[in-house]
Amino acid sequence: MPDARDPIADLRRIAYLLERAHEKTYRVRAFRGAAGKLAKLPEGELAARARAGTLTEVPGIGDVTARCVAESLNGEEPVYLRRLEATAGQDLDEETAALLRSLRGDCHSHSDWSDGGSPIDEMAMAAAQLGHEYLVLTDHSPRLTVARGLSAERLAEQLDVVAEVNAGFAGLGMSFRLLSGIEVDILADGSLDQTDELLARLDVVVASVHSNLKDEPEVMTRRMVTALANPHMDILGHCTGRLITGGRGTRAESRFDAAAVFAAAVEHDKAIEINSRPERLDPPKRLLRVALETGCRFSIDTDAHAPGQLDWLANGCARAVACGVPADRIVNTLPADELLAWTAAHQ
Repeated sequence: MPDARDPIADLRRIAYLLERAHEKTYRVRAFRGAAGKLAKLPEGELAARARAGTLTEVPGIGDVTARCVAESLNGEEPVYLRRLEATAGQDLDEETAALLRSLRGDCHSHSDWSDGGSPIDEMAMAAAQLGHEYLVLTDHSPRLTVARGLSAERLAEQLDVVAEVNAGFAGLGMSFRLLSGIEVDILADGSLDQTDELLARLDVVVASVHSNLKDEPEVMTRRMVTALANPHMDILGHCTGRLITGGRGTRAESRFDAAAVFAAAVEHDKAIEINSRPERLDPPKRLLRVALETGCRFSIDTDAHAPGQLDWLANGCARAVACGVPADRIVNTLPADELLAWTAAHQ
């Protein structure tokens, strides 16, 4: 009989692949939640329940997850996992694959401290396992209450957690770094939704518009240009705010003077984000070309809200290649110390 596999690891891998495939949240939660429940069982109980056929009596364990556990304990790759693995590959052309390999990290991610679905350490470990050298943690700022934005007090507390996570990686002999950051709201007057003192302590600041997305073009332009001039800001996130698919429906692009906004980004040496989320893919290619021609830097980011979504960077790489964006204009091709030197120069 084959040696048993790790059923909890298999359940987590299934959840990861479902996240990467942008499957329904309830499916992801079923497997990630089951893994969490089973990990808390006393030693030996999981195997005993599997033998007795009583796994489904554990709250949060259904027929499908129980079957996966049984297959794993029998030394078999669960059928559910095998099917996901078989369809998980993404065919990339040579240029896109080369650009993806050149990326050293991801500058936009969320944890369960705001509207993400996983703890900070799980997000960091997933990034490390992908081969990233760093991940920037960018949970939301206070006024985005729907996303549980972090107050100044919670953000200060999170900085201590980031330090603990990095100490843990160092203890394991891993060179991976979790960088501190925020996705801060650009407010109606172009100011940023967090104190200057805290923003100055962060490694990377992504600033995005999340409110009044239908502002008149001149108003939106003024908001963005003002934000780009702020010395604490480093990256302009998902600049049009559009949604092209997904559970939240679709949303039209915000209107603004792209030439003026991108010129401000060049003037202040800030980056324009190439957002890799399937429902965003922002900016549109026509604006990405304008930003390139204007001389902008870029940051290809996942805007991940779950571990599996950290594997979405290829989406942004494909768009960058299609528009002719060279690797030396992309800030997350830089090693961590050079990235931090670039952000520090803004202040």
